[in-house]
Amino acid sequence: MDKYTAESPVLFLIFNRPEVTFRVFEEIKKVKPKKLYIASDGPRTPIENDLCKQTREVINLIDWDCEVKTLFRDINLGCRTAVSSAIDWFFENEEQGIILEDDCLPNMDFFRFCDEMLERYKLDSRIRFIAGSNFQFGTKRGEASYYFSNLSHVWGWASWKRVWDEYDVDLNKYKNLNHYDAFLRIFNNEMLANDWKNIIDGVYRNEINSWAYQLAITNMFNNGLSIMPNVNLISNIGFNESATHTVEDNGFANLPQQSLDTEITHPILFLADKEADLFTLSKEHNLEERTKQVETPRKSKKIKFWKRNG
Repeated sequence: MDKYTAESPVLFLIFNRPEVTFRVFEEIKKVKPKKLYIASDGPRTPIENDLCKQTREVINLIDWDCEVKTLFRDINLGCRTAVSSAIDWFFENEEQGIILEDDCLPNMDFFRFCDEMLERYKLDSRIRFIAGSNFQFGTKRGEASYYFSNLSHVWGWASWKRVWDEYDVDLNKYKNLNHYDAFLRIFNNEMLANDWKNIIDGVYRNEINSWAYQLAITNMFNNGLSIMPNVNLISNIGFNESATHTVEDNGFANLPQQSLDTEITHPILFLADKEADLFTLSKEHNLEERTKQVETPRKSKKIKFWKRNG
């Protein structure tokens, strides 16, 4: 697509990386959103202070008719608090919108896709999340322009206030659950259940400086569906030593962007594609190699399903 004007408000999360920030901003500039929110955490060191100042100069490049709001922190809150509070701020002002971090490079079809999905599903409580990333490496899931998933890929995404209102950075609501059993019911895989139990335990112990796992877990525990495009619309350009989490390439860095068809087509079945989810999770959690290393694998627990009629 040569030209598109974004309809949805955009939240742009920046920090201390001017080079990637300006690259992503150039793509935002192409679609000229009517409302642009820019949030930045504060510097951790005097050296970082200069980098943060350089990065925040991105606001001087806004040259179209646009309502701009900024949330620039003077002190460093850390990834977990700074990002989650910035998204709080965004959804205090907007009913729906698009969220981009400084290293998530979108194409124009990402904005078109988010705009259409936000409007189509804004009143559908089954749908909680819209992703821009596709981690299927060329495999198309179904015949539509997108498929449904239980995962939440936050490298360029969109959602609604109705969903974010349920977000809790501390996951207090779920503290007394048997987390292993809950994840086993979702994934039907003992390794994944154990990995995600360790993740949620790390969140509770404040050992994981992340806001995104909490959103993913909340969506999973509410049996929510995420929309995943059948082509990749985001390239993560931030895999390097300056990143908070994406320091080493895990196979998902700098994935090429692709284009949507002119007409977006919609799935008929509202079911998560478990095969697609397992494909992604297998790569993320290195399941194939780990399975080979288990000399005497335990049998997977059988999950009993309640029968409606007897």
